[in-house]
Amino acid sequence: MTETAPPSLRPYQQQAVTRVVEHFRAGDDPAVVVLPTGSGKSLVIAELARLARGRVLVLAHVRELVEQNHAKYQAYGLEADIFSAGLGRKESGRQVVFGSVQSVVRNLDGFGSPCEGQGAFTLLVIDECHRVSLDEDSSYRRVIAHLRERNPRLKVLGLTATPYRLGQGFLYHRHYHGMVRGDDDCFFRDCVFEQPLRLMVKQGYLAEPRLVDAAVERYDFSALAPGSGGLFQEAELNRVAAGNRATPAILEEVIAHAAERAGVMLFAATVAHAEEIMGYLPADEAALITGATPAAEREAIIQAFKARELKYLVNVAVLTTGFDAPHVDLIAILRPTESVGLYQQIVGRGLRLAPGKRDCLILDYAGNPWDLYAPEVGSPRPASDTEPVQVECPQCGHANLFWGRRDGEIVIEHFGRRCQGLVEEEGGDGMAPGAGKRQQCSFRFRFKVCDQCGAENDTAARRCHGCESLLVDADDKLREALKLRDARVLRVSGMQLEATVNGRGLPRLKVVYHDEDGATLAEWFALETRAQRGAFAAVFLREHLRAPGTRWSPTTPEEVVAEQHRLRAPDFVIGRKAGRHWQVRRKLFDYTGRYRLAAEAG
Repeated sequence: MTETAPPSLRPYQQQAVTRVVEHFRAGDDPAVVVLPTGSGKSLVIAELARLARGRVLVLAHVRELVEQNHAKYQAYGLEADIFSAGLGRKESGRQVVFGSVQSVVRNLDGFGSPCEGQGAFTLLVIDECHRVSLDEDSSYRRVIAHLRERNPRLKVLGLTATPYRLGQGFLYHRHYHGMVRGDDDCFFRDCVFEQPLRLMVKQGYLAEPRLVDAAVERYDFSALAPGSGGLFQEAELNRVAAGNRATPAILEEVIAHAAERAGVMLFAATVAHAEEIMGYLPADEAALITGATPAAEREAIIQAFKARELKYLVNVAVLTTGFDAPHVDLIAILRPTESVGLYQQIVGRGLRLAPGKRDCLILDYAGNPWDLYAPEVGSPRPASDTEPVQVECPQCGHANLFWGRRDGEIVIEHFGRRCQGLVEEEGGDGMAPGAGKRQQCSFRFRFKVCDQCGAENDTAARRCHGCESLLVDADDKLREALKLRDARVLRVSGMQLEATVNGRGLPRLKVVYHDEDGATLAEWFALETRAQRGAFAAVFLREHLRAPGTRWSPTTPEEVVAEQHRLRAPDFVIGRKAGRHWQVRRKLFDYTGRYRLAAEAG
């Protein structure tokens, strides 16, 4: 087929393509492009496949996406193969192949081998790449390993609207804005381009999601906790949702809002819940799709809904990706969502533009806590009352995003461990400033110190990153102290701060640690001079601040006492006898060992 004029790319799509090309010209690290649902990922994929000089494989997890991506490439007037059992085609001889990961992974022995004059694949593009697991035995990782055997310099690009995995956090390590988002073991190394959802809406590329506060009673899923796999259990969901007295009123409200709406999607908690929902909707205007719906029936329902022969489409755990019905302008969420990624995927079903569409109503009857526009913080949420807070690194100035708590505008607690900022390595051997590679800032908000070299390590580290020594286990420290006659070990049940004076009448801060039996250990601090305040910050505040690294520099004992809600107590304190007095020698924070925290140690 003769090549025709390529479709016109939007400015952000062209930016994404340019960034990908620049990244892979510089190296082979796997990369990610983040584009919201409805932003035209298929066109970006098609343009990259058109520009590629070598062979290209584009993978997706559902046949709808395989077909959609293939169609966009054909819009260039170019031919490409399809390797998907679901689409009844298994071709892989052309330069560009669009395939389903399930079909490719089942045919690895013959797939990717040079054939019909074609060489090995040079570029692998993965749509909905948040499905790529850290598990090397997973389908995507097996395909990648197979292609890399034939081409060690294989370029791997992922595209997604939701760049995080449940239980893992961000699926890439570095962001091009100069920050670390995911752990160092992330398969994808760099996010090379991201188009924010808020900007897409502001620029008129997506319909505005309008969250309407539900006026009726809601489902109370607050007591449910995800199972070991991070997902809510069906039995627990059924207990709350199926037969709930709120359901009739909820559906009555949905129908009222739908009166002036074109297409309504309802997301149910379970199959039993969905079947109950169907009983309250107009029978001739509604249909239900679940994972067990036969393919032919599912396709017929979807086509009827897209043709607006049906107004209401109820589904359970399907249609969150790879489903395109632009006329949808009302989303009713009647289930809890385990992650912001799933929440964004659900809402994204209603954000595509359509003639006459003003916005998309979002009716959430499950009390989901997610902010549609806010990214998920890389680590799991530690408690339901925490929120993303910004914490500036005192070393490099990077504005970190951690889970935390506020008191008004002041961050009084956060759970960050290491700065997420990327800084330039110092140039060496005559290198110009800025010519070195970027590495993660070394500042740690929380840490444990190596007894051998004094280096600060991650709280979960087993070996020192500085000298490779095995770090002493917290239980070993406690056992060692308990054997000593001149040592006192306190399981801290309370910490008392007092502004007082010493024997010479000079102002001092006295900190007393108590255990359950009334035993105590105390330490004293002077804050009169700049040097004394610096020492206090280094030896006390650095560990005791609930929001370490924040700019708080008290100048008097009274100020510390007045703001003591910003401080945390250690779990254990170890003291040693020095003459007639006891001195605090060691404090253990974030303890997770075998000794009970609420009982006498020993």
